[in-house]
Amino acid sequence: MPLVTSKELFKKAMSEHYALGAFNVNNMEIIQGIVEGAAAERAPLILQVSAGARKYARHEYLLKLVEAAVETCDLPIVLHLDHGEDFEICKSCVDGGFTSVMIDGSKHPFEENIALTRKVVDYAHPRGVTVEAELGKLAGVEDNVSVSEKDSVFTNPDQAREFVEKSGCDSLAVAIGTSHGAYKFKSEPKLDFDRLEEIQERLPGFPLVLHGASSVPHDLVEFCNRYGGKLVGSRGVPEEMISRAAKMNVCKVNIDTDIRLAITGTIRKCFAEDPSNFDPRHYLGPARDAIRDLVRRKIHVLGCNGKA
Repeated sequence: MPLVTSKELFKKAMSEHYALGAFNVNNMEIIQGIVEGAAAERAPLILQVSAGARKYARHEYLLKLVEAAVETCDLPIVLHLDHGEDFEICKSCVDGGFTSVMIDGSKHPFEENIALTRKVVDYAHPRGVTVEAELGKLAGVEDNVSVSEKDSVFTNPDQAREFVEKSGCDSLAVAIGTSHGAYKFKSEPKLDFDRLEEIQERLPGFPLVLHGASSVPHDLVEFCNRYGGKLVGSRGVPEEMISRAAKMNVCKVNIDTDIRLAITGTIRKCFAEDPSNFDPRHYLGPARDAIRDLVRRKIHVLGCNGKA
């Protein structure tokens, strides 16, 4: 099955009240673990690449790895650019085989964000590529995204409809209380579901996206900490909140930090148990398995198991 766009997958997700997992990829083992997990659960899948991942692994390598994944399974897979910061990187990904791109103009004033998004839409749509945009600013740090808590801005429901109508985007990432990265919340997080309901009332039937939605579960943090290093004060978004959002118009949920914790904790464990281990297959293989198991768990949280 060739790579697909998000359009039909989102339509089905909204009609059946579940969300797709959008998992960030950086290397072969991460891609393999994600795809194995999704295949085991028969779930549609979004593999997304950040600017940092493109710099680390190169666009060409990641594209070929994703093409290999498509050849070895029969799942509908979207290849998505995460947090494209300007028109040029979005154009490069559209031209380079991606089926979906995100233009993140959230740092710009409202009208500039619309204009930038419209420019990307006008380039992507004739080439069969869908476009995600962002309205509002999430706090946190992840790759090239860094927003302090004081600079974070929740999405204004009154602006959402105007933004979508003028920009022509296919989905909209909204800020309702999630946060990028592992160092998320000092106290128990709380998503603003009233705001989410207001946004979807103004945009009926329109796909919404949650960024910064890794749950950073306590058992995963403890697992990572047990073998060296501390993730002090890490609190993610409770999985029951993500499940609730997935039953609304949120049909794409980004997951990155949890994958990093799973792979890092597993590699730490391998070296702790055998410090003389120098065969990458002996620690990257178990890390791949940990990613697979994590993805299976997340798919059930999102409700997209059996939806491929």
